[in-house]
Order: sequence, then structure tokens, then C-alpha cells
Amino acid sequence: MIKDRGKNGRITREAAAWHALLNDTHPRIETEDLEAFSAWQSDPSNKAAYDRIDDISRGLRALQDDPDIRQATAEALARGPERRRFVMRLGTQRVRVVVGSLVAASVVASVAGGYIALRPTYATEVGQTFSARLSDGSRLTLDTDSQVRVRFSGGERRIELLRGQAIFEVAHNAQRPFIVQAGDTRVRATGTRFEVRRIGQDVRVTLTQGSVEVVDRDAKAKTWRLRPGETLALKPAGASIATPTSVDIQTATSWTTGTVTFQDVPLDEAVAELNRYSRDKIVLGDGAPRTRRVSGVFSTGDNDDFIAALSAYYGLQSDRKSNGDIELQPKGGPKT
Repeated sequence: MIKDRGKNGRITREAAAWHALLNDTHPRIETEDLEAFSAWQSDPSNKAAYDRIDDISRGLRALQDDPDIRQATAEALARGPERRRFVMRLGTQRVRVVVGSLVAASVVASVAGGYIALRPTYATEVGQTFSARLSDGSRLTLDTDSQVRVRFSGGERRIELLRGQAIFEVAHNAQRPFIVQAGDTRVRATGTRFEVRRIGQDVRVTLTQGSVEVVDRDAKAKTWRLRPGETLALKPAGASIATPTSVDIQTATSWTTGTVTFQDVPLDEAVAELNRYSRDKIVLGDGAPRTRRVSGVFSTGDNDDFIAALSAYYGLQSDRKSNGDIELQPKGGPKT
């Protein structure tokens, strides 16, 4: 019995630590952290403990405006992570929480701020992709060098795409709209599958299933409603005249299978796309046919086949630089 109690206490502490990490207001959760959490949660006992703590967090939603809760929040945060426990007063009743101040602070702070569900930042490095199930049942898949910030509340599911590209498979919930903010562009869906890409200030939305509404600050009086198989490219200078166009979904989302597909794409654009997946960049030297069109399917993160095809087809030679980049130029040097 004592042994079981000790094990249960350890599991609860571990669950509290995971909950605190995932609910931190300003975290940067790395891929290895998420993989470790997934492995830890594969044990049914661990998952049950985590779910209990998450249920407590959700149950406190109704108390978010209670002044005693707000006071407890301030006290818990002021004590910092060194404290092992804290006491919360609800009216005349004192409730002792012994799962550790990390989870205590995160739970109470979430209640005081009006947010209960997970609020992490997910990010991938160059060449990485990552997929995760969100707390509402939706699925998020990140492409290379991408970052999103999740902000779920009781009435809205909001995700901010800070950079890169992501596919969202949205669990239907008409009472809690699913919104993706990418710079000045906002995409709203209730149950659908779509992709949002943000490179600099340029945003592209591609719909694969369902329907979405897109608005942009630079086109205030306009709302786009996409149909499956349509994409919308928005640039700051021309958002007001943007028009949805048809797209091949398999081509547009081929990155989810570890490939990129080009269909009659200018060479310089193809190079820029492949460079997103590798730290060693392809550089087009003087005389390289930048505007020639490229078609084909190429593996992400491994540019050897692409370079070999270009070299053979366009008569180019490759030169690896000291920083790892590979420069392509006509054989014999630039033509004058």
C-alpha cells in the first residue's frame, strides 16, 4: 500500500510538471519535449494522472473572476517554483493543493487570465516536420522552420502562425470557431482541413476540405470564401486584388510526405523552396538560367538529386563553398 502510494505520488508530480510546462504562458516547447511527453503519456497511469490535473484546470474556469482566485494567483506566482505547495481560499474554505507550485501557478494563472486549455508554442527547426493533436481534438502539422502559438479559450480556438507553414485538421465545434492569424491575415473555420503558409509578410491559404473565410487588414471590406482545391496568395501591396485560384492539392501539400513537387516553376523559385529544408543552400551563380521552368518531385532536405538533374539538363557545374552552400553556374564559368 505504501509502495503504491509512493508511486502514485511520483506520477502526480510528473503529471504536474508536464502540465506546468505545457501551460506556461511564454514557453518554447521543443520537438524532443513533445516526443518525451508522448512517450510518458503512453503509460495509462501517467495519462490518467495528467487528465485529472487537466480536469481540475478546466473546472476552475467558472472561478476566473473570483477575487480570491486572483489573489491566490499573485501569491503563487510570487512564491516561485521553489515552493512545494500553496493554499487557496475559496470563500471560507481553505483548499490545500499538494501537487507542486509549478502546476498550481499555471492552473490558477490560466483561470485568472481566462484561458484553460493548452497554450504552448510549437516550433520546428530547418529540415524538421512535426505533428501534434491539440486539446480540442484538432491536429496540427508543422513544416520545416515553422512556429505557431496556441491560444485556446472557452469561446474561441486561436492559433498564431509566426512563420513557416502548417496544415490544420479542425475538429468541428460551431460554438468555438477555429481561427489562424498569420500577420495581417485571419482564417476562420469551424471544421475543415486547410494549409496556411507565411514567408515574411506574404501569406498563402490553401483549402483541401470544408470551407474557410479569409480576411486581411489591407483589404478591409473584403472577405474571401475558399472552396476545396482553391488557394489564395496575399501580399501586403496587393491584398485587395487577390483572387482565389485552383491548385492541385497533392502537389501543394506534398511536403507532408517528405517531398516537394514542382509543376512548371521558375528555377529560382524552386531553389528558394528547396533551400527552406536545408541549412546548406543552393546558390545560383552568374549565368545560371534563373527563369527556366522546372517540373519534378524531389526529396526535402536532400538536394543531390535536384542538383544532378539541373547539372545534366542545363549544363551546370556545382561548387561547394566553405560554408556548405553549393553554387551552380554554367560549365566553364559565367558566359559573357
